[in-house]
Amino acid sequence: MSRTRTALLAALALVAGASGTALAVTPGDAGLAAVPCTVDYKVQNQWDTGFTAAVTITNNTTAKSSWSLKWAYAGNQKVTSGWNAKVSQSGTAVTAANESYNGTLATGGSVSFGFQGTYSGTNAVPATFTLDGVTCNVDGGTDPTDPTDPTDPGGGTKVDNPYAGAKVYVNPEWSANATAEPGGSRIANQPTGVWLDRIAAINGTGGKMGLRAHLDEALKQKGSGELVVQLVIYDLPGRDCSALASNGELGPTEIDKYKTQYIDPIAAILADPKYASLRIVNTVELDSLPNLVTNVTPRATATANCDTMKANGNYVKGVGYALNKLGDAANVYNYVDAGHHGWLGWDDNFSATVQTIKQAATAEGATVNDVQGFITNTANYSALKEQNFTINDSVNGKSVRESKWVDWNRYVDELSYAQAFRQEAVNQGFPAGVGMLIDTSRNGWGGSARPTGPGAMTDVDTYVNGGKIDRRIHVGNWCNQSGAGLGERPKASPAAGIDAYVWIKPPGESDGSSSAIANDEGKGFDRMCDPTYTGNPRNNNNMSGALPNAPLSGHWFSAQFQELMKNAYPAL
Repeated sequence: MSRTRTALLAALALVAGASGTALAVTPGDAGLAAVPCTVDYKVQNQWDTGFTAAVTITNNTTAKSSWSLKWAYAGNQKVTSGWNAKVSQSGTAVTAANESYNGTLATGGSVSFGFQGTYSGTNAVPATFTLDGVTCNVDGGTDPTDPTDPTDPGGGTKVDNPYAGAKVYVNPEWSANATAEPGGSRIANQPTGVWLDRIAAINGTGGKMGLRAHLDEALKQKGSGELVVQLVIYDLPGRDCSALASNGELGPTEIDKYKTQYIDPIAAILADPKYASLRIVNTVELDSLPNLVTNVTPRATATANCDTMKANGNYVKGVGYALNKLGDAANVYNYVDAGHHGWLGWDDNFSATVQTIKQAATAEGATVNDVQGFITNTANYSALKEQNFTINDSVNGKSVRESKWVDWNRYVDELSYAQAFRQEAVNQGFPAGVGMLIDTSRNGWGGSARPTGPGAMTDVDTYVNGGKIDRRIHVGNWCNQSGAGLGERPKASPAAGIDAYVWIKPPGESDGSSSAIANDEGKGFDRMCDPTYTGNPRNNNNMSGALPNAPLSGHWFSAQFQELMKNAYPAL
C-alpha cells in the first residue's frame, strides 16, 4: 500500500469519526486485494452517558471456524452488554469473540454483532481493529498506528500472540546437555531461549551453533505448522551494571560497536526471506533498564556503573536501536525486560520503570509499536503464584505488606505483578494488545520443603514465612539459588494478559561462578554467587543462598540441573 493510500484511509476514518461511524474499505476497492479483513463500526444511538454500536466484520482471507475481534478505546468507553458475540473488556482493551452459532466466517463472508456501552466526554471511534491478531482495513505495507516509520512492515503481518497455535524451538545444544544428565530426558524436549550474549555468538563460538545454524534447525523442526524461535538479545554497553557475574564484553561508551557489530548483523539475519515463515521472539536486554530506576544515586542500592549508564544514556539508546532495527522484520516480536516483582513491585519503582522503558521504546527511531510486550522473571526465581497468602491478608492487625519478606511490596508473586505491569504499560501509552511473558524455568519450588498450607497466625512473619512457596532467604537473592525447582512447563495463553509461560533461562546453565574464574567472555565475579557471602543492601544484607562450586554464567552446572529436577513443581 502506498503512503498516499494510507493517508486516504486515515482521512476516511477521521471523517467517519465525526459521525460515529468507522468507514470500511470494501474488498472490491481497486488496489486493496491485500486487505485481510474490513470492519464497519457504527454508533447507532448515542445519549448523554451511553450508546449502542453495530459492528460488521468481513473476512478476505482463508475461511475461519472461529474468530476474535479486538480494539482499544482512546476514551473511557465501557461495554455493558452485547449480542451475537461474547464481548469483554479489560481496561481500554475490548475483545469480541464468536458465539457457538456464528463462528464460521467464509472467505468474503461477513458477520455482525452489537453492544451497548457507557461513556463521558467524547465517544471516539476506535482507530485500529485486529481480527485473530491481524490488523483490518489496511494491507501489510504500512502500519497505520505508526505512520512515522516507513520501514515497519505493518500490523497486518503480525499476530496478536506469536505463541498461540505454535510449537516452540527446542535448542539441540541445551537438549543434549539435559539428555546427558540422569533423568534429564524427561525435560530435554522443552523449548528454551538461545542466548546471543556476545558478538561472537552470532556466528557461533567455541564449537557452539550460531544464529543462522539455530534458524536453519528451526526450519527443520517447524514442519507445516507455526514455530516460535526465542532469542535473547543481551550485549548492551556496560551490561548489567549492578551484577558483576553478567557483565558483558562492551564498555560503557561502546554504543556504536553495539549497533554496528551486534544489532545490525542480527537484524540482517532475521530479515533474510529464508526465515520469514518463523515467528522470532526477541527478549531484549534483560536486567538493563530497571537498573536506571533502582540502582542509581540517591538510592542506597546505587552503583557507580549504573550511575554512569544513566548519565551517558547508552542503555536507552541501545534498547531503542535494537527495538527499531529488529522490529522492522514482519515476523519478529520484541519483548522488553520488566524485571520481577521482588525488584520493581514497590510504588517508587513500578510506574517509573514503565516510564523508563517507554523512553527507550521511543528512542533511536523506535516507537511503542515495536514492542510486542514485556517479560518478567527471566533468570530469576520468583514464584508464579503464592497460594497461601495475599497482599490483602493481615495477622493481629498487621498487613502482610509489613512482613519482612514482603517489605511493603504491592505484589507477592509474578502472575499478579505481570498482569499489573501490562495494565500500567497500556495506561502509559503502549498498545492495548501488548502481552506478557513469564519465565517459569526455575520458580517451581517443589520438593519436601514446599508448604502445604498457610503459616501459623502467631504473627505476620510466621504466617508469611510458613506459607510462602518461594523458599529463598530474601527476594533479592538471584544467583544459583539452593532448593529451587523447575516451574510450570512452557505453554501459550495460560492466563489473562499472559502470552506464554516460557523457559528463556535454560535450566542447568549457571547464573555466575561461586568464585573468581579467569575467562575471555567479559564475565566478572559477583559475591552474590558465593555461598559464604553475607549480602549487601540489595538483599538487605542476608546470606546469598547460592549453590557452591558453580561455573561461569551460561556454563553447564550439573548440580543445579539435578536440584531443579528434584524440586520441580509440577513434579516430573
